[in-house]
Amino acid sequence: MTLTRRWILSRGAATAVAAVAGSTVLADQAFALPAVDMELVLLAAELDPPKPDEGLTPNAYASVLEVEKALSAKGFLSSSLVDGHYGTSTVSAYAAYQRSLGYTGIDANGIPGPTSLTSLGSGRFTVSRSVSTGSTTDSYGGQRVNTRTKNMLAKADSLVATSIVLSQGSYTSSNPSSAGTHDGGGVVDISVSALTTTQRWQTVKALRTVGFAAWLRNPSQGDWPYHIHAAAVLDPDMAETARDQIYDYYIGKNGLASHAADDTPTAYRMPFTWWEQYKRSL
Repeated sequence: MTLTRRWILSRGAATAVAAVAGSTVLADQAFALPAVDMELVLLAAELDPPKPDEGLTPNAYASVLEVEKALSAKGFLSSSLVDGHYGTSTVSAYAAYQRSLGYTGIDANGIPGPTSLTSLGSGRFTVSRSVSTGSTTDSYGGQRVNTRTKNMLAKADSLVATSIVLSQGSYTSSNPSSAGTHDGGGVVDISVSALTTTQRWQTVKALRTVGFAAWLRNPSQGDWPYHIHAAAVLDPDMAETARDQIYDYYIGKNGLASHAADDTPTAYRMPFTWWEQYKRSL
């Protein structure tokens, strides 16, 4: 065999290998699973149910749709409700799916956790930007919170000259006037009795900066002393009543039954955000 012929054959073989490799890449691309953004799914799960219509949460449609298609395929959600709107029907369907996995209580609240969402997506989608509460028996200043909430409080604490002191933690129903908002995770009350008015508002601003929906409560609003009520946006363990407060905060309301306008002075308001988004901005 001549040198020229050997070169031609080897060149052809290399071309064939390259062609096969190219086909493999194309095949991988063709069969790549869609990605579900967990942050956006959680956002939709908090904002969509209280809406007066079937409006969609910005940027969340594609991810919510994949979750709903998977729930429908497993028989938990009617195909007619696969619409990208994470409304009450989707919450109920996801809760039923969680119960089918053996979850109970707040773990079957219809809001995705990283484990259940990954399980639902098996063979259907991957999960990106996962959100986890961490331990649910952590504490801050002696009050029970989950790890995500603890980290958020610590960061907010570092942004003010005073100290954040909790008067009520999460996972508790000890205060009937809280209307169940503390039954799950991500919700705390903060004592402000030792703070000036300016310091109280500065604390509200710090909490909002790191991703809490936070309001300064006063005695005229209910049977309680001055305090700050804060709910961690996107907390997967959050009780339904607290999730409704996130929607109120999102649309500029006070998070109370009156749904009145947020009375926070403009100087202490912050753009709507959540913990993971805040950390990416640093």
